[in-house]
Amino acid sequence: MLIVIIAAVLANFVFIMLGRRSRNMESFGDVLLRGQAELAGRLAQLGEHNQQEQSKIAQAINEQKLAVLKIMDEKLLAVTKSVGEGLQQNTVKTAETLTDLRERLAKIDAAQQKISSLSEQVVSLQEVLSNKQARGAFGEIQLNDLVTSILPPSAYEFQAVLSNARRADCLLRLPNPPGSIVIDAKFPLESYSALRAAADDRGKVEAERFFRASVLKHIKDISEKYIISGETAESALMFLPSEAVYAELHANFTDVVEASYRAKVWIVSPTTLMATLNTVRAVLKDAKMREQAGVIQKEVGTLIEDIARLDSRIDSLSKHFKMANEDVDGIKISSSKIGRRIQKIEALELGEAVPQLAVAHVSNDD
Repeated sequence: MLIVIIAAVLANFVFIMLGRRSRNMESFGDVLLRGQAELAGRLAQLGEHNQQEQSKIAQAINEQKLAVLKIMDEKLLAVTKSVGEGLQQNTVKTAETLTDLRERLAKIDAAQQKISSLSEQVVSLQEVLSNKQARGAFGEIQLNDLVTSILPPSAYEFQAVLSNARRADCLLRLPNPPGSIVIDAKFPLESYSALRAAADDRGKVEAERFFRASVLKHIKDISEKYIISGETAESALMFLPSEAVYAELHANFTDVVEASYRAKVWIVSPTTLMATLNTVRAVLKDAKMREQAGVIQKEVGTLIEDIARLDSRIDSLSKHFKMANEDVDGIKISSSKIGRRIQKIEALELGEAVPQLAVAHVSNDD
């Protein structure tokens, strides 16, 4: 911009020189002095203008600086706020994570304590099952729980003494037929454990022989002790409190199962005993319904007699009502005759002439 101003001043100076030269032909020195003076004025104006422009530029720069500083402050404030919120959220999430972690650790500790307790219980159960008498008590307790949870109290008796002085673990009291059924709990755990622990073929054969003989002995004992003609049903139940033993029998010892069928001793596990007890409950319910049906039939017969007696009494009462209606009709006829005669008497007292036909009619009514 400074170059343009200087060029304009020089051009003006040249024009002035040429003009003055053509008109008056003044001396070159005067023209030069004037030109210098004008150039100095122009330079002074140019300095003022340049100072004004610099002031404007400085002011614009200050305004831009202030605007940039304001924007930077706003951005810095937004970033600070965002960072603060992010830190707060991270703090909350971290606290929640730590809380969840503590809860999970507490649950893990509780589960570990339960596992330790269960381990102790398993050890105790193994100790219980290692004793023959305790093992029998375990089967009786499981039998007790199953029976009491399904059947009504009147349908069973525990430790019932039979006529042969034998004590049954449980006696199901059913109507004839089939009659009362004995359930005896057996748990051949030793022979089954030996069967499962057999390491070679020879040991397995011996264990199978031992297991087969043990179960057959239980079947024979139940058949001889708990099936009494005229007192119990023609069959009995042998309860095995282990689904594994029951499955082993039916999978690999079908000859033993068939022997139990021939002896009329039905082998049941907890699951099959539950189904059997539900069937027994249905039988008891059906017998109760048949008993109630007899009572209902008797009551219905008595009700029919009462209805016939009520019909007879209704007929008699209807006859009485009919006679009473006839009497009421006769009373109404007599009352109407009396009313007509009273009217005739009143007419005579008033001196009115009564037609002979009417008098004759009245006499005929009398």
